[in-house]
Amino acid sequence: MKRLFLSLLALCVCFAQTPVPRGRGAPPDSEEDLRFPNGKSQRDEIIKADHQKNVQEAIDLAKIAQDLKSDLEKSDKNIVSVKSIKQTEEIEKLARSIRARLKRY
Repeated sequence: MKRLFLSLLALCVCFAQTPVPRGRGAPPDSEEDLRFPNGKSQRDEIIKADHQKNVQEAIDLAKIAQDLKSDLEKSDKNIVSVKSIKQTEEIEKLARSIRARLKRY
């Protein structure tokens, strides 16, 4: 049993040390910086759009969290509304979306 556990642990350590390329298959340094006809960098425009979307979703997330807080303060301690549960799911969804975009860079 110990031998099996140690061999699995060694296998996990070996795979954990392998570098994983970021992005969609290739490291960002190997990609050529594409330009639009107006001279702007495609990568810069994507980053700008992602930033604007992150800011908007963060505003939405804060608003939903504030609504959830007020709903929880108003409700009875023994009752949880379906609306509150849906709000927590929306908060999770927005947080995952923001985190995924931030991890790209």
